[in-house]
Amino acid sequence: MAKWGEGDPRWIVEERADATNVNNWHWTERDATNWSSEKLKELLMGLWVEGEEGKCEITEVSKVEGEASINNRKGKLIFFYEWDLKADWRGTSKSGIQYKGNIEVPNLSDENDMDDLDISVSLCKDEPETALLSLMRSEGAKKIRTALASYVDFLKTEFTQGMILPTANGVTKQQTAQATTKSNITHIGSCSAAPPPPNTGVKIPTCKFSIKDTFLTSPEDLYRVFLSQEMVQAFTRSSAMVEAEKGGKFRLLDGNVNGEFQELVPEQKIVMKWRFNSWPCEHYATVTLTLTDKGNETELKIECRAVPESEEERTRDGWQRYYCHAIKQTFGYGARLC
Repeated sequence: MAKWGEGDPRWIVEERADATNVNNWHWTERDATNWSSEKLKELLMGLWVEGEEGKCEITEVSKVEGEASINNRKGKLIFFYEWDLKADWRGTSKSGIQYKGNIEVPNLSDENDMDDLDISVSLCKDEPETALLSLMRSEGAKKIRTALASYVDFLKTEFTQGMILPTANGVTKQQTAQATTKSNITHIGSCSAAPPPPNTGVKIPTCKFSIKDTFLTSPEDLYRVFLSQEMVQAFTRSSAMVEAEKGGKFRLLDGNVNGEFQELVPEQKIVMKWRFNSWPCEHYATVTLTLTDKGNETELKIECRAVPESEEERTRDGWQRYYCHAIKQTFGYGARLC
């Protein structure tokens, strides 16, 4: 028998407010199936490639079948996922002829490396041969592989927030397993991905800020820029998915920014839930875009609330550079920044 004050520290109950899973010793499990299903659809939907042959885009994720879970044992995270995916793609040649095809990924699993994924791309039955098929099998498959690698990365960072609980001094013992990202993803306001903020069970300090800018166009045209999927893809120069309706989802910059439209007033106002994927899981800022007609130009006021304090500069810079300046450069709406 151990002497008083001695013994295995794993059995010593620390002063935890919740007294839950002290020292992370007990086996805990979190089901990631529903989250994974939505995340996979979000990352694949709207993904597109373009070449001399024309342009191809994933138009529907028709099958997401499988499961995913994360186990915590003795402070170590164990990941399990296995998915069978199917999607539809549409291609448009330079001459305007459209083609349809299918994509299958039967073996997205923790047992397989990304380089070992079987990504099968084909044309629908009775579709004539086209060079767009080669484009999808080469460049399209690369983008699909990159998107699926991002899913694994998000699973091991974003979804695991809070699984390794903090001890009495508030320090977590989590040894976060992060996937090696093989993609070259553009992050707003940053050349590399920012690590997820620590989740120690406390309220995230947030801030608010506003930006004003002027565009040489009408409120009608500027309003359309934010809600047209084709125009969003044009000024972000990357794949995007935009559901232009109240409650509609959006995903920009290859899945690094996403959210939901909460209020749409044509030519006047857009209110949205908005977040970086590197923010703590399910934390959104509220962004309000107010458009004011100034005669020959439109004033845009951007109000951002509930932005994590540590992300204020990055978020402000991102809206100025990758929204305002990019829109002006792409559509010729250039005007002096207020």
